[in-house]
Amino acid sequence: MDTGFGLQETQLPALELIENIPDVIELKNLSKNYGKVKALNGLDLTVKEGDVYGFLGRNGAGKSTAIRILMGITKPTKGTVNLFGKPLGKNHIELRQRVGYVAQEQNFYGWMTPETIGDFVSGFYPTWDDAEYVRLLKGLDLPKDRKIRTFSGGMRAKLALCLALAYRPSLLLLDEPTAGLDPIARREFIEMVRDQAENKTGTIFFSSHLIDEVEAAANCIGIIEKGKMYYQGALSELSNSVRLLKHPPVDSGDIVLPSFLLEGSYGIKIIQDRMLNGERHLVVRNSENPDIFSSMFYGEGNWSVEKMSLEDIFIELVRDPIRTL
Repeated sequence: MDTGFGLQETQLPALELIENIPDVIELKNLSKNYGKVKALNGLDLTVKEGDVYGFLGRNGAGKSTAIRILMGITKPTKGTVNLFGKPLGKNHIELRQRVGYVAQEQNFYGWMTPETIGDFVSGFYPTWDDAEYVRLLKGLDLPKDRKIRTFSGGMRAKLALCLALAYRPSLLLLDEPTAGLDPIARREFIEMVRDQAENKTGTIFFSSHLIDEVEAAANCIGIIEKGKMYYQGALSELSNSVRLLKHPPVDSGDIVLPSFLLEGSYGIKIIQDRMLNGERHLVVRNSENPDIFSSMFYGEGNWSVEKMSLEDIFIELVRDPIRTL
């Protein structure tokens, strides 16, 4: 089936599963409808234990809906939701106590202090660790006795992370946690997440539409668009399998595709094909043998091969295709 983005769904690989590593999150054919609007449309997603999984997509792609379903806040229209190998259902509270959650917006009682809100939240989690909470507050320079109404957006985000980590969750869910933060606060928050991934055992799942955040912290990614998964796998695999091919302008105005693309061989697929300032630009993907790019273009005219950033790859995957006629 054509995805509408210049790719066939079958061309996008599933995450390579290692059988002896358990699934922490598994979504199968997950759909959520709001009237005629399909927020999720058959989403499949798998996160393995120990992954730092970046959930990437434009605003409105369905990321927050999927996370609200995982948290039990929203019920799916259809599909299967498993956490820690168990279906999410009547055992929701038990499973929820193993999940740390930082939402897009931190809604705290302004009259509380980090100390009083810690006392309040600790009653919901049997594994709450007071010493760890104090350590986190101190490490992030958060005053424990200052009213939260005086905190900046960055301080509130840090406090939310401290609260989520103080009961040592098996899974940390972050839903656009840096939305609205200034660049310095964003960088500090992502560094905290990265340090958490490096120094602790556990799994981190965070959504974002900011590609640099994902690139800085994640080892696996899922790209969602219009409620469907369009790529899921290792970040390095995606980066290595996509290239930009460029041909300079020619007098005749007729730039011929390389012969191996015309033949459709070598497993190379065209994602985008457009003319820019007289140049022909092809974005192509070859998941079968990425090394083929370095040797394929000898004797094929003036085609050049360029590696692309994750941001450029993401844009080309989700934008409407612009085809050369």
